[in-house]
Formats: sequence, structure tokens, C-alpha cells
Amino acid sequence: MKAGGGDGLRRARARAARAGGRGEDAARVARELGSLEPNSRISRRLGAPALYAVMLGAVASSLYYVLGLVAGDALGLTPFVFLLAGGFFVVTMLTYVEGNSLHPERGGASTLARYAFDEFWSFVAGWAILLDYLIVIAIAAFAVSHYLAPFWSEAGQEPVEILIAVGVIAFVAISNVRGLTAGRLGWLLRLGLVNLALLAAVIAVGAVQSFDFGALLDPVELGTSPGWSDLTFAAVIATVAMTGIEAASGLAGEIRVGRRSLRRVLMISSGTVLALFVGMSVVALMAVPVEDGATALGGPFQDAPILGVVAAFEPAWLMDAFRYVVGATAALVLIQAANGQMLGLSRLTYSMATHRQIPTAAGRLHPTRATPYVAITIAALLAFVLVLPDLKFLFGIFAFGAMLSFTIAHVAVIRLRFTEADRPSAFRVPLSIPVGRGSLPIPTALGALTAGAAWVSVIALHEGARIVGGIWMITGIVLYVIYRRSQGKPLRKRYTIPEEALREESEVEYGSILVPILGERLDDDIVGTAGRLAAEEAEPGEGGPMLEALYVFVLPLSLPIDAVVEPDRVERGRRALARAKAVGEEYEGVTVATAMVRGRSRGEEIVAEAKRRGVQAIVLAAEEPTRTRSGSGLGGRARARDRFAGETTRYVIEKAPCRVILTAPPAGEKGVGEGVAP
Repeated sequence: MKAGGGDGLRRARARAARAGGRGEDAARVARELGSLEPNSRISRRLGAPALYAVMLGAVASSLYYVLGLVAGDALGLTPFVFLLAGGFFVVTMLTYVEGNSLHPERGGASTLARYAFDEFWSFVAGWAILLDYLIVIAIAAFAVSHYLAPFWSEAGQEPVEILIAVGVIAFVAISNVRGLTAGRLGWLLRLGLVNLALLAAVIAVGAVQSFDFGALLDPVELGTSPGWSDLTFAAVIATVAMTGIEAASGLAGEIRVGRRSLRRVLMISSGTVLALFVGMSVVALMAVPVEDGATALGGPFQDAPILGVVAAFEPAWLMDAFRYVVGATAALVLIQAANGQMLGLSRLTYSMATHRQIPTAAGRLHPTRATPYVAITIAALLAFVLVLPDLKFLFGIFAFGAMLSFTIAHVAVIRLRFTEADRPSAFRVPLSIPVGRGSLPIPTALGALTAGAAWVSVIALHEGARIVGGIWMITGIVLYVIYRRSQGKPLRKRYTIPEEALREESEVEYGSILVPILGERLDDDIVGTAGRLAAEEAEPGEGGPMLEALYVFVLPLSLPIDAVVEPDRVERGRRALARAKAVGEEYEGVTVATAMVRGRSRGEEIVAEAKRRGVQAIVLAAEEPTRTRSGSGLGGRARARDRFAGETTRYVIEKAPCRVILTAPPAGEKGVGEGVAP
């Protein structure tokens, strides 16, 4: 069932309220309500195909715009450069997979830096990769017009190319505001497979018709053709496909992949990248060889290099057929690649907003789609500005942000090998050396050194990247410091706000509220709070709001879970529930249903019942925090073990599937555990 509008949500909530605690009916309505809510747009069952589709889209699409620029600088060594880029891709992918296996959350390098270092370095990594997302969106959108040239010769000319790019970015923004669905990811995977088949066909035909290794090696004069600085820059910008790893990493926490499937994705992705990068670059330099120190791939065909490759095919009908097929497929693939980059950007900004790294307003969620529409809109506007014909300038800025972010990611995973050495993980980077209580993954260490050296080379060799990238990072850090200080928060400490704080809703609806009862004097205040909230939702002819009064019998581990509960405890529970029903139904239109359950933990049972009944809120009595302290002699810190509430309150706040509203007695009155049963 697809997400519906406000009326559909209200009707579903009303049915959930009427179903109340009626066993399977309530569970069924709760499940239906869950499918209607727009914050569950991605199915966890997508698993490995979704990860592969997102990475494949970025990797394969990058050849459509980066091949020309790399070939223009690396000349006959282009295949060698892409081989290095493919190897770096594999190493970086291994690093990200290990990091996300340890902490399956949105955010990519930003999340890894958060757990390995602190919130400041998390922001630096996230801010750097945000710049790359914007640049790749702009480049992909710009390239679409040039691949439409076989259908319309004016498509690749000014100002048409700019107008088409703007239209693509607008479409991508609207699509991401609508949200990602299983159907769209399925379409992305199918398109990726078609694109793979097409690129394989181009490589095969090109190899048969243009096979000549001399065309690659004969023009090479290392240090002159290509020059060292050009070769270094080409090697760095060839890593543009790395953003596919970040985009796929943004799905962490939403998609679950088994250990076996994860290894399969790694192997297939690695093979795909190496085959595409090396195969296509070899064929391209054979079909459009280097002549007089230059290749047409870096000249007339720079904006659409794959069209340059198929332009060398014979006979003419074969060339024309490939031009049309490549043009149409490339346009679709590039649009989907821009879509994937915006997807990664939206998830990263959401993660940064929930951790108070950027203002909450920037991560505001759409009221019905639950997507960060403000961030997507801002990103689209910035991408409009970045749509420039000077691709080399844009790629230089991309390399600045990418190499900085990847360096932080590699170093973060190395640090986590020591700080979280005992934490279970579904995947570990192979070839590790034991060091102290941890281990050093050799591929990740090489990745960190390579990315760091590449970042330094970009700063040294590319003035535009040095200036624009430096301004971007300094501006971001200054804004981060100002925002954190304005919130009264330290720069390095982690703070998290709930998703509800980012939602933009016209009103909060409480059709069904769970009210755990304690048999204490505070019960009247708890039920009164819930009753007032429910009464505000009462609508004539729509069914009254429901309070679910719940009494939990906590049984010790020494007794079986089905042990007989003492009659006096049962009677006390009945009296407490009867009192709650009487107090709650004093509010007009409110119905109170009562239930008693048993379990090992009060907090766990409250959360379990909230999920089973599909309630919109839990009104909970906040018990006082424990004052247990552990001095430094016991390896602890001399402060209260919990800062704000007791174990039950903390568990419910962290695990509840809905809003949690806490109540407490006024200062000086007896609270939880001190009152007298009514």
C-alpha cells in the first residue's frame, strides 16, 4: 500500500484507536498504519540488490563523463590510471563495509568519524562529502544534454545544455522529495543491468574492430606525454565513482544484508568496477588514439566520451545504432546517477541535522513524505549554480572534498580497530596485522596514505580546488562553531534529536495512547495527562480516542514466566486499573481499555505492547534516576550513573516506536515507588 494523504492517515489512526487492545485486529491495523506512514519508504528486504544497484549506478555512470577528462590528461596511460582508481575503489569499499558493519547508520564517512573521533571530525567529513554530492549532481545533469545530441543536435549547445541540466536537477529534486521506494530501486537495478550489457557490448565491438596495443604504448613518453602533474591529477579525478560508496553507505540502517550476501556484493562490485574501468579505457584509447600529444576524447568528445568511442565503429549503420542506444541509455543512467547522489546527500543532511551539526531547519522532514525536503531544495539550488561547462574546474573541487573525506574514513576504521576491538562485526577488512589489543588492516592503511597524498596533491596542483574547497570547508566550520555555540553545546560532544523534531506536521494526533499504571498516587496525574491529550482528538462520528491502561507484573528470573501471580498483587493491579479507567473516562469522548501483562522487565513489556497495539504515544511516569556512583578506584567516574531518568524511563525513550511523554510529581511530592495504592 502506498503512502496516502492526511485523510487516509487519520482514518487509519481512528481505526487503530477503535481497535484498541483487541488482539489481532489491533495488530493488523497497526501494521496497516505502518505501511501508510511515509517514513518507511525503503524495505529492509531489498538487501544486497539495493546496495549493488546504488553503487553500480554511480560507478557505471561515472564513465560517461569522467573518461574524456582522464584520457585528456593521462593519454596512453589512461588504462593504468583507471586500474589504480579501481584498486582504490575496492580498498575504500572494504573500509566502508567494515565501518558500517560496526555502526549501521546513515552518514557514511561522517558516521565513522563520529564513533572513531568526535562530533567535530564527523562534521568535517560530512561537510566535505556534501560538496562532492553537489558537484556530481551538477556534472551528471550537464552530461545528459550532450548524450542527447544524436537525437537533437542542438542539445549539447549553449544555452540548451544549461536548460536541460536545470530540468534534470529539478526532476531529481522532486523525485527525492517524493521519497525512495522498492519499485524505484528495482527500476534502478534493471537499468543498471541494461547499462552493463551495453557497456560490455561497446567494449567487445571496440576490441574486435580497433585492437592495437601499439596505439596505447607508442605515444607514451613518461614525464612529457603525459606530464607528471597531469598524470597525478587524472589519477585523482578518476576516483569520482567513489561517491557511489558514500551513497550506498547512506542506506545503512535501512537495509539489512546477510554476511554471505555482503561478501557476494563485494566480490561482484569489485569485479564490475575493474572490468568496466580498465576495459572501457583500453578500448577508448584504441578507438580514439593519442595523436600529437592529444586525444579527441579529451577534446571534442570530452563531454560525451562514450559517443566518441562508438563514433569509430564501422559500418555506418552499426555506428548509428550504437550512437542512439548509447545516447538514450546514458541519459537515463546519468539522471538516475544524479538521483542516487541526491539520495546520499539527503540521508547525510538528515544524519547531520539529527546530531545538531547543521540547523534543524535544514533537515526538516516533509509532513507526508518524511524526506528532508529543505535540504533537497537547497542542494538543487546549489547544483544549479555549479552547472558550468568547465568540467576540469568542477572535478578539481570534487577531488578536494572526496580525498579529505576518504582519508578520514580510512583513519576512522583503523582507530575503531583499537577502540572497539571486541565489538562484533559482520565483516572485517582482510590482511590485518595484530598490534597491541587491536589490529592494523593493511589495505585500509594503504587507502589512508593514498587518499591523504592525493588530497595534498590536489591542494598543490589545482588552484581552483584549493581556493573553492578551502572556502567551503572554512565557511562550514565557522557556521558549525556558531551554531553549536548558539545552542550551548560543546563542539566535540555528541547530541541527538529524535526524528519527530524534524517533522513538519500541522497537528499532533493521539488516537490511541498507552498509559502504564503503577498503582501509585502519581497514576491520577499520568492518566489525566493522557486523558487531556486524547480528549483533544475526539471528533463526532469518528470514534472516540482510546487510552490503553497497562499494568505490568514483573516476575524475577527465579520464577517461570507463567508462574501464578500472588492474589494480592493481582488485586492491587485490578484496583489500579479500575481507578485509571474511572479517571480517564471523566474526559469527554475518551474510552479506557485495561490490560495486565507479565514479563521480566517493565520497560521491555511497555515497548512490546506499544508496538503490538500500534499506539501513537506513551504517557509514562518518569522514575527518579539512580544515584549509584562508581569511583575511579572501580574504574568508573565519580558521577551519577544516569543523568536524567531511571532504567525503565531510559529504555522506553530509546526503544519506543512512538512519542514518549514523561510526567513527574511537583517538587517535594512523593513520586514513583513512594506513593500509596488507591
